[in-house]
Amino acid sequence: MPESVSVRCPACRREHVYTAAAYPCACGTPAAPRLDRVAAPVVAGHRSWADDWIGAACAVCGRLNHWPRPELGCPCGTVLRIPVLETDPSADPTEASTAHADPRAEPRAARPESPDAAPPRRAFQPHAVRTARDAVTATALYLRWLGYGDIRRADQRPVNGIGLAARGLLAQVDPTVRPAAPRDVECLWLTAMTESADCVYFSLAGYSDAARACADSLGVPLFVLDLAGVPQPVNDPADALNADGAPEPGRRARRG
Repeated sequence: MPESVSVRCPACRREHVYTAAAYPCACGTPAAPRLDRVAAPVVAGHRSWADDWIGAACAVCGRLNHWPRPELGCPCGTVLRIPVLETDPSADPTEASTAHADPRAEPRAARPESPDAAPPRRAFQPHAVRTARDAVTATALYLRWLGYGDIRRADQRPVNGIGLAARGLLAQVDPTVRPAAPRDVECLWLTAMTESADCVYFSLAGYSDAARACADSLGVPLFVLDLAGVPQPVNDPADALNADGAPEPGRRARRG
């Protein structure tokens, strides 16, 4: 259950009640950041990508997730950052998993499992898209649902949109109202090639016919991100990625 905390704006002294937003972990469990009830809220000043995300471990599977930092907008125009109990990004996720494990549960090694059977993924829990930041959040959640880890802002900024990076993957999120062009797809593919990574493109406005043809020839998965925050595959590589999820570590995705 998401926590709520009383917050006083230091600028106008108004009192607010803030409720933490819940986001789905890759295991499918809805989880919300743990709020710090002792520390005072901080006025958001200079913004950076690193400051906009926090590390939080899932209480069920122990996976270290990165979620948007909780913020509250006061009617006076002040944006407040809500203090949270953040997880150390360098922490060992297996230790977190052990700490939150049910002692009555049967050890994983004792459960009979088929060596070829992959655990089924739970239904994707989308994040509605109202702003460009929402589009990035929805994409990051989807990539995490596919099984990609260490999702962060890409080192190289794309010509259009926003770049995300994960282990072995570059993703481009285009929140504009212009359909993506072949040049957009080619630039993403070339950047990924220089980093020996796979790539995937997410667009709110879709793609031109030439861009689709270019992506098919290069094996680049294309997704259209609807306003509900659900990525819809629009070519065969995207269908395969949506069905198979992230490739095993050390292996690149199949090319179309």
